[in-house]
Amino acid sequence: MLKLDRSQILYYLYRLAGEIVPHMPPCIGYPLFSVIGGLAYRLNARARLQVCRNIRYVLGDHASEARVARLARATFNYIAYNYYDLFRLPTLTDHQVNAMVHVTGWENVREALKLGKGVVMTSAHFGNIEVVLYAMLLRGVSITIPAERVEPPELFAYLTKLRTSKGLKLIPVDGPMIELVRTLRRGGVAGIAGDRNVVGEGCVVTFFGRPARLPDGHVRLALRTGAPLMLGFSRRVQRDRYEATFLPHFLIPEEGTEEERFKAGMSYVIRGLEEAIEKCPEQWAITVPIWIEDQLP
Repeated sequence: MLKLDRSQILYYLYRLAGEIVPHMPPCIGYPLFSVIGGLAYRLNARARLQVCRNIRYVLGDHASEARVARLARATFNYIAYNYYDLFRLPTLTDHQVNAMVHVTGWENVREALKLGKGVVMTSAHFGNIEVVLYAMLLRGVSITIPAERVEPPELFAYLTKLRTSKGLKLIPVDGPMIELVRTLRRGGVAGIAGDRNVVGEGCVVTFFGRPARLPDGHVRLALRTGAPLMLGFSRRVQRDRYEATFLPHFLIPEEGTEEERFKAGMSYVIRGLEEAIEKCPEQWAITVPIWIEDQLP
């Protein structure tokens, strides 16, 4: 008798969702995935506790338990909404995406690209990055991003197929990063998340007033290539409406030691992350430890 482990069952559930969800209109899909988010909030105690802790770090110790719990519950809704959008991404049309995403600051992207070195774009697991990346691709920008592997390999391949269905180039985060350099040389965008240290490297910084280990590959890539750093964020303003905001680019200073130049780039990124997350902490879709005190044994 064929036995399936948990990861294989998850793979087949994702495939089933990929067949069914695209046929669900938003008036059905979002309420359904809100229910799924509610179930995940209730059943996954570990993730629920970590999301609450993350939100408290953002809000500060003065925040009430009720407010933290309310925002954490909303976070699970937003995570579920993102999955609904991902499953239907291959069926969305260019017209639909242009109607769904309001873009501000695109002139900042154009100005950065004029420098001729590509752009190192940094963001957070915030809002809905999949649909907003689609909106960027529609504006003629080539984008390459690293992605965390998931098990089983068949599931990673399937998620990659969904995410790259509109022209995005995706590479495994634990593989060689040379393709990011090649993208920059071609005048494209290398997108690297700045809020989750997937591969266990990165550096310790002060984040919302406490020490946290955050990734630093975006800054090191900009240092290596001379490409400008940019911050771009998506925010869900309604269930199927998004706002994409691109901030003015930052050029790492040429003067100073390498460590000083590195710190200047990290400071730019951290300030931008804090400002974006503080406005809507419930849309920050991080369910794992970020701060050092949460990572201690």
